[in-house]
Amino acid sequence: MQDLMTMVSQLRRPRLLIRAARFGQAEYNRDRHLQRILGYGKLPRPAAALMRLLELERVLDEQRRAEDAGYSLPRHVDLLIAMMGEAQLVQTSHAPQDA
Repeated sequence: MQDLMTMVSQLRRPRLLIRAARFGQAEYNRDRHLQRILGYGKLPRPAAALMRLLELERVLDEQRRAEDAGYSLPRHVDLLIAMMGEAQLVQTSHAPQDA
């Protein structure tokens, strides 16, 4: 799981994208947001969802860098919000529990 969190922490994206995603993270609702991004059906566990989100975000970032006409800034921010929310869930689920 640490490798997954390392991948997230090593992402380098424009500051404005990250700031927008941080504002949206406060309103992150796993059921609503992941359904919209990943499609309807049973939601994967946070680590599996985060892996899928990383792949989707990578594709969007490639489109952004290539100045592709199909690039969607709102979708990119939505993906980053979901990634931050799922990363937080992964971290809290693997944090040592105090007795």
